[in-house]
Amino acid sequence: MTFSLLSAAVLAGASASASAAQTTALCDSDHFQTMVQPSPGRIEARAVWLERRLAQWPGVQDTGRFKLYHAPGGSIVAPVGGMVSGASGALSLSALGGALAPEVAQRFKYVGKGVVLAVAASDLARLPALHRQQLVLVQEDADGKVRAATRLQAAGALDDLYAAAEAAGDLGAVPSRRNTTFKLWAPTAQRVSLCIYDSGNGRAKALDAMRFDPATGIWSATRQGDLSGKYYTYAVEVVADGTGLVRNRVTDPYSVSLGTDSKRSYIAKLSSARLKPAGWDTSAPPATVKAQTDMVVYELHVRDFSINDTSVPAAQRGKYAAFSQSGSNGMQHLKALARAGMTDIHLLPMYDIATIPERGCAQPAPAGAADGEAQQALVGRTAAADCFNWGYDPYHYNAPEGSYASDAADGARRIVELRGMVMNLHRAGLRAGMDVVYNHTFASGQKEKSVLDRIVPGYYHRLNAVGGVEQSTCCDNTATENRMMGKLMIDSAALWAREYKIDSFRFDLMGHQPRAAMAQLQARVNAAAGRHVQLIGEGWNFGEVADGARFVQASQLSLGGSGIGTFSDRARDHVRGGSAADAGADMIRRQGYINGLVYDPNALAGERPLADLMQAADMVRVGLAGSLRSYAMQTYKDSTLPLAAIDYNGQPAGYASEPGETVNYVENHDNQTLYDMNVFKLPLATSSAERARVQVLGAAINAFSQGVAYFHAGIDTLRSKSMDRNSFNSGDWFNRIDWTYQDNYFGTGAPPADDNAKDYALIKPLLANAALKPAPADIAFTRDAFRDLLTIRASSTLFRMRSAHDIGKRLRFHNTGSKQVPTVIAAHIDGTGYAGAGFAGLAYFINVDKVAHTLDVAELRGRRLRLHPVHAAPTAADQRAAASTYDSAAGRFTIPARTAVVFVE
Repeated sequence: MTFSLLSAAVLAGASASASAAQTTALCDSDHFQTMVQPSPGRIEARAVWLERRLAQWPGVQDTGRFKLYHAPGGSIVAPVGGMVSGASGALSLSALGGALAPEVAQRFKYVGKGVVLAVAASDLARLPALHRQQLVLVQEDADGKVRAATRLQAAGALDDLYAAAEAAGDLGAVPSRRNTTFKLWAPTAQRVSLCIYDSGNGRAKALDAMRFDPATGIWSATRQGDLSGKYYTYAVEVVADGTGLVRNRVTDPYSVSLGTDSKRSYIAKLSSARLKPAGWDTSAPPATVKAQTDMVVYELHVRDFSINDTSVPAAQRGKYAAFSQSGSNGMQHLKALARAGMTDIHLLPMYDIATIPERGCAQPAPAGAADGEAQQALVGRTAAADCFNWGYDPYHYNAPEGSYASDAADGARRIVELRGMVMNLHRAGLRAGMDVVYNHTFASGQKEKSVLDRIVPGYYHRLNAVGGVEQSTCCDNTATENRMMGKLMIDSAALWAREYKIDSFRFDLMGHQPRAAMAQLQARVNAAAGRHVQLIGEGWNFGEVADGARFVQASQLSLGGSGIGTFSDRARDHVRGGSAADAGADMIRRQGYINGLVYDPNALAGERPLADLMQAADMVRVGLAGSLRSYAMQTYKDSTLPLAAIDYNGQPAGYASEPGETVNYVENHDNQTLYDMNVFKLPLATSSAERARVQVLGAAINAFSQGVAYFHAGIDTLRSKSMDRNSFNSGDWFNRIDWTYQDNYFGTGAPPADDNAKDYALIKPLLANAALKPAPADIAFTRDAFRDLLTIRASSTLFRMRSAHDIGKRLRFHNTGSKQVPTVIAAHIDGTGYAGAGFAGLAYFINVDKVAHTLDVAELRGRRLRLHPVHAAPTAADQRAAASTYDSAAGRFTIPARTAVVFVE
């Protein structure tokens, strides 16, 4: 039986009349795609629907005649110089006589110049139905021969025709006591059927034809009873670009859980008691964050946290459940951080991930020499089948990842255990943050792991000038400027905030989202959580949306005043040296502020002017001042400028309106760890103990900076990835953390060749150098000094002031200008009358040099400054900092080598 005939039979009598054979044919086939009528060939989509009646065709002039051909089977052939065939009909279009509406012109400003065509008013009512067919726009000559032909990018028309869908309520499966409803937005589908399964792997038990709502484009079905615990898929018959008419069996984009390997969607009422761990309803996050600047974040991967921790039962290692082991080495580490002042754990993606097998994943056991290639070779062979991935390959945004659950086959288990993880973090005194990746999907088109595009082809992804999917984010870019992709993002974040008590979100490549969508999202997650939920993200400005090409972006330079935080690369690059794109000798040559620029050159650095060091010191001060546009300071050229007037690679160094809009960091999951980068940049003769001190200097700059403080898990244990610059798929071996503090895993083999082999000549001799591997005492020093820094930051709101006004009024840098000692940062913050200051004021100094320095600071003469109590305590980790001195009468400070210290009054 063909799909069309089967669908007709189902439509006539719903599931009751569908035979077992019919149900099996539709729901249980091994094929995720069935061809109904193949396309005769691909036609590029160069024209763009602007709204329901208007289309723009870049590069084409208003000559000849224009027709919009349609065919339900995708069978149109339109050869240039020939006649159109395979169409079932056509509409005539004419050039628009007037101007575009301003909002339309603004949305589609990126579309190249060309004729704007209008559908006749008499034909407008036909368009919704025609969008469920193949549409080809043709320019013909007087004889009806094709001069040019194109498909049309449909988002503008669909957003106009089905605007009501944005506010149409819950999509997905919604069970209640009496019935379960299913809703899927698929306005271009010709038919949609619902398959119901009792389990994640058995045959379908029911088949329902879904009803189409022409006002919203939503297909729906209702079945009696609460179907919680059962599974479902959809069969969607739709014309796919360049493929033809296909029947796609798909999971639900709004799935709240799934079966093994995401083959079937799981029906769940998330308010059900059976989906909550004991104590869930009364659990709450710790009240440690009163303002966004209070956030001190530890970025952690769920699997990394426990896979190497033998104090966790073997069955729970790498799982959500590992966080329930309150006495494990890892949980003891997190609790110690919380006591010291850490507020948030930000977990790398934990929604459903496309590339981690959820059953029988490989767990290789590499071994070899410190600089050997055998380890990476084994990791490379098993990379596609092993249990590890960072998770920046979204499959289903609303469902927990199954590989982190104790049983991926049980759709309920992953919900309960992820909630348990959040609850256990809260009990440990830590808020739970979530890394989300709404800027792309793992796949598009008719690929098996493409969900969105197999339901509404060509809608959810951002398209280029010929209709291909943009991939500037590394994968298939989503188009959150389109109504229903924006809705999916906002609905998804609200679900995580409401149902999983997520306290904050980190948005991957947030600059690819519209600022307006992020503002809507902020309001929704706040409402869902019943409290303010912090939003931070990567505000990088690049790709097809760069410089506002398509909309006002949620990027560094465009988010001022929003309250949403973006990562600042201003201090990061100057602290570490170079940039994330460095390769080859540049990774060694381009030293940073903490690892020797000018004052401690390595073998490849060559002679650098003192001005380079002073300029780097200025950029470190930019970070310490929160990268605020309005903050003014004296530069090394002796001019006093607002940070917005200081150049940073052609951009303003200061970009944030308020400190909560800046996220300061020196290391995260991307690129080499700080320890590994310092291996490249510090002179080889630098001792292991001094390398630990350099690590602490990087952490101190972050801890003393205004704004959000963000740290990568393991920065406090000298974490190494054996020089890997991109460990996203490098397996457990290159991503390990040792919570016993005996090893940092430097020198555990040459990192994976795909991203590092071009630098093996530099990397391998370093890995083979045993002197570069820290001793346990160095790891312990870094761990304890880091906790002291957290305690110092937590002791006073002066390190985390709430407003740009406060910072401008209270923070002053000393030792600036052309006469400075450029290896020493000196600052004072006035605490008079400031809520939570704890002190009348404080002064901090960061000496990155190999030698001690004495500074006379006239402005601080006569102060009653003393060492911060943390430094003065007998248990202080950094006894060198405790040796710092202050002569009040002279305003003279002596700061030991490679030391960060705070004085208070």
